[in-house]
Parts: sequence; C-alpha cells; structure tokens
Amino acid sequence: MVKFGTLNFVLDKYSGTWCWMVTGPRAVSMVSKLIPRAWYGDAPDQAIVSDTDSNLKQLSWIAERYPLEILSKNVWNRKILPFKIKKQRIPNIEKLKKVNPGKQFRGKLLNFQKEGLDFLVKSSGNALLADEMGLGKTVQTLAYLASEKKSLPALVIAPLVTLTNWDSEIKKFMKKKSLNGKIIDKASPTTTMIRTGRSQELDKKYDFYIINYELLHKRFNDLSNLPLRSIICDEVQHLRSKTTQKYSAVKKLAALKSIQHRVGLSGTPIYNRGSEIWPIVDILKPGLLGSFKEFCEYFCYVNEKGKAIVLENKRTSLGNELRKHVMLRRKKQDVLKELKDKVRYKEVIDCDIKYYTSELSKIWEKLEEEQKYAETAFEKSSSYRRAIESERQAAGVAKLPHVINFVNNIMEIEESVVVFCHHKAIHKLLHEKLAEFNPASIIGGQSDKLRDNEIKRFQAGQTKLLIAGLRAGNVGINLANAKYVIFAELDWSPAIHRQAEDRLHRIGQKNTVFAYYLVGAGTLDDHVADILVNKSYEIDAIMDVTSETYENKEKAKLILAQIHDKLSTK
Repeated sequence: MVKFGTLNFVLDKYSGTWCWMVTGPRAVSMVSKLIPRAWYGDAPDQAIVSDTDSNLKQLSWIAERYPLEILSKNVWNRKILPFKIKKQRIPNIEKLKKVNPGKQFRGKLLNFQKEGLDFLVKSSGNALLADEMGLGKTVQTLAYLASEKKSLPALVIAPLVTLTNWDSEIKKFMKKKSLNGKIIDKASPTTTMIRTGRSQELDKKYDFYIINYELLHKRFNDLSNLPLRSIICDEVQHLRSKTTQKYSAVKKLAALKSIQHRVGLSGTPIYNRGSEIWPIVDILKPGLLGSFKEFCEYFCYVNEKGKAIVLENKRTSLGNELRKHVMLRRKKQDVLKELKDKVRYKEVIDCDIKYYTSELSKIWEKLEEEQKYAETAFEKSSSYRRAIESERQAAGVAKLPHVINFVNNIMEIEESVVVFCHHKAIHKLLHEKLAEFNPASIIGGQSDKLRDNEIKRFQAGQTKLLIAGLRAGNVGINLANAKYVIFAELDWSPAIHRQAEDRLHRIGQKNTVFAYYLVGAGTLDDHVADILVNKSYEIDAIMDVTSETYENKEKAKLILAQIHDKLSTK
C-alpha cells in the first residue's frame, strides 16, 4: 500500500507551541476534512495541528484506519495510551482523614497536620510534602516517622543553616524507642550531625543522621554502609538539577535496598521553571513521570536558552498528576483561617543615577576586555555572570540612601522589621547606616551559635530590626513576631522571595504581613521584577489549582544587552 503520510511532534515556529505536523497530500486532505482549525506548514503537503485532546482523537482515528507513519512514537504512545503508573500505594488526597500520630510522637498536631500524616501513611512515606511555608512540614514528617514501626535509622539531608533546627525539633517532638520497642517518655532519639567531609566510618548506633547537601557526595560511601530505612530531603529544591553531585548521591542512597521511606519537603519545590520537578519526583517515586526525555516530550518545549519550559496548556495537567500521585500541597489561607493576609507592594524609589551609570561603564569596559581575551566558552560565560552580579550590586548601592530612608520611616511606627538584601557589601552598609537600631544580623558564614543568638535577640524584642541575607535567612527560621518585610535587593528566583516572606507569614503570625519590594528607578530592577512575574506564572499554574491569569507576552531581553543599551543612549 502506498504510504499515506507521516505524523511528527514539532515545535511550531509561528505559535511557539508544540504541535503535530502531518505530511503527505492524502493525509493533509484527510486532516483538512476532520480538523478545520489545522493550518498549512512550510509546504502545501504539510498541515499543523494543535496538541489538544479533541485533535488527538481525530488523529488517532486516522492512524487506526490508514498507514500513517508515526515519527514521534514515544510522545504518541504517552498521549494516546492511558497514563501508566507503576503498582504502588496511591493516596486518595480527596479523602484524607485526621490521623493521630504514634506513641513515639511528643506533642499535638493541628487538624490539617493530622491529614498530612494520613497522606504520608497512605504514600508509604514516598511523597513530596509541598505545603506552603510555615505550615509545619517538619512536624508532620516527624509524626510520620514516629508512627511507622520500622522507620529508623533515618537520614535527614538539609541546608546547612537548618541542621541545628532539625536536631532540636527531633528532641522536641519525638520520644526514644528502646530495642525491645518500649517508649521512653523522658528520652529522645539519638542524633548525630555530620559536619566534616573527611571520609570515616560512621557509628551505627544513632537513630538520626543529619547532614547538609554540600557534604553528601563526600560522605556517600560512609552513609551507604548504614542500615538506613528513611531518607528525608528538606528543602528538596536543592535536587532540582539532575547533573549535580548532590542529586547523584541522593539518587543512589534512595535506591538502597534498606530504604523504605523517601520524603521530600519544600514549600517551593519549583524554583525557576516547571521542569525542575522531574529530578525530585524521580527520587521519591522513580518512573512516575517517565524518563526525562519522555517528560520533556510530553510536557515541555525548549526555549531559546535551551531550558525545558512546561507548556502553558500542560501546566494544569502536570499539577494534577503531581497532586494525584505524589504531592500534598496546601495553601495557608485554606487551612489556617485565622491567619491574616499577606500583602505585597512594589515601591519605586529614587537612586543615584550618576553613580549607577558610571558603574555600568566600568562593568561594560571590563566585560569587553575579558571577552576579548577569553579562550574558552567557560571563561566567556563566567565573565557574563560577573558582569550581571556587578550590575546587581551597583543597583543596590545606588538606591541604598533611599532604602535607608524607607526603613527609617517604617521603624518610626515602632514595629519589628526584617530587611533582606543579597550582597554582603549591601548588608554591611545597611548595618552601618542603621546602627542606631542595634540590628540583629543573619548572613552566610555565621556560626550556628551566633546565628541562633541573633534570631533569639530579635524574637525576644531586644531589637526591632533584623537585617538578613536573602539566601542565608530565607529558610529554617521563624520570624512570626514581625509583620513588615522589606526587600532592599531583588533575587532572580521568585521562590527565594516567597521563602523569605514566609519566615513571617506562618503559624503564630497574628497580623497581616506587609512585603515591600524596593525597585530602583532607572536601574534594571524593573527587568528583574518582570522575570520574577513570568517565572511565578509558570510555577503557580503547576503548584496551585488557581493562579493569576497574568502573562507577560514580551520575552525578557538579555540583561547585558540592556546594560549596553543604557550606555549607548546616555
């Protein structure tokens, strides 16, 4: 029989979405009759069909009756055949019950936390607990470990700044269980924090082993020799890249025969783009989303920078798959009716444009010089990154006097205030200029003891001002006694800002939280803010059932091109 035509899954250059391309005069003629909204490709014997359920039914009807050659077989099979899930216990999230924790748990759970415990039980502890920040994911996880008969020893993998918090929470919420199964009320499980990368045999006597992500690959062999039964990955977004050493180490540890429970915790598992969820799910429930290639073929398109972006018309369906099979996601307004709102303000403030433009000239001159003598692609890329970082710091310094005025005005109402910044130089200047308020400080490189003392000083009301680094103070701390948060600088990731806001907006907060984003007039802050909006749109559509219906249609220009444009028009 003469070949009827071909069917291929392609990225349509006109619509910018993945579509089905039908080739062959007979096949195109058939499509034109069955699918009136198809359009011609680059040639008369090509037809482009949008990737919708109704169109797939028509294409399937044609493929069943005519010798249509399928070129994208993996994609076709995943779309036409029922979505297959490996046999496993799948929680029915719609019917979660209020379950009481086991006798090894010390303390009380709120009703929604009891439902979270039920979710973990039904998932056999292989799940992503993605409640919004401040809803007690740590407590729910410990309640689960206290309820399972054979959940210990457990390995807790967390950011460095949260290790001591895990140690204290274990002691606070769990009781010791002896070898014969007897619960010892006044004792707590034994814990050890692994703080060195030097390989040495680990004692097998502990109930909990706590380590940060950066040391994981260095101590992989030592950890793999332990009789671990559970792995807890706190702030699991650290595993969003499948090319990193920490992802590789966790993937191998999670595959050990002794491991029965794998729990990921994060209020922001997706940091920048939807495809970051695949490596996380691949650890918690391997195969659920297929291989990365299959996942991308079904859910994503590749943008001009080579990044896999979840298609707009697939974001809701991806979120539904996650919630159906692996993820529990609750928002604060749904489970904490007494919690007040969180209100965001974008405040455009003045800045020293003369200083800023002068710094941009220096940055551009240095960049051109480095690019001229760069011998490798890595050297060129590093040069670009340094230029971008230098611009961000220049913008921070240029608007600093007006940031100081803004903070002073807020401090006049005698309320506790948290100020977040990005660069250590800005952090230092803020401390110097606001020294009259004796501010507490959180910044990278602090010792655990100093960090805890600074947090306690702020929480106790000994100072009403806390200055924190965005990446150092956005996880593992409770700042619910404050209701004002000010962002003196902007980060590229919306998740960073959400985490920082939710240090205040959490259980225990009795007031509305006001978040002020200070944007320097005439700087590239507006460009960064636009990128944050675009990224937030994709993340919200996947993670949450409802999301804002806003989308910026213009693609963000390269930041270095904007720097050059500003210099050329000054």
